[in-house]
Amino acid sequence: MGFNQAKKSILIALKNGEYQHEVRDDYITKNLLQTGEISAQDVINIINASCGTDHNSSSHHQVSKIDVHVIRKNGWYIKFYFVDDDGENAWFISVHQ
Repeated sequence: MGFNQAKKSILIALKNGEYQHEVRDDYITKNLLQTGEISAQDVINIINASCGTDHNSSSHHQVSKIDVHVIRKNGWYIKFYFVDDDGENAWFISVHQ
């Protein structure tokens, strides 16, 4: 999945509240969306301002068929993936500065 589709799908997930958070030991400092220190609307605003040059992707460290998307914009680092190829089942790994 390329940037445009990933952006569209993650924005829909955020707007609809249809996303989950990957459980990690360092979630308190690495996932401010999960802790409530940043709102879904704030993340939407950051992602809306992003373009293809702010994005990269790589395989998930445990499930190589899953693409993990990273958006770096205005000092923010947003890392997420989709379990399904159609952009559903969105999972956030990190949302932090």
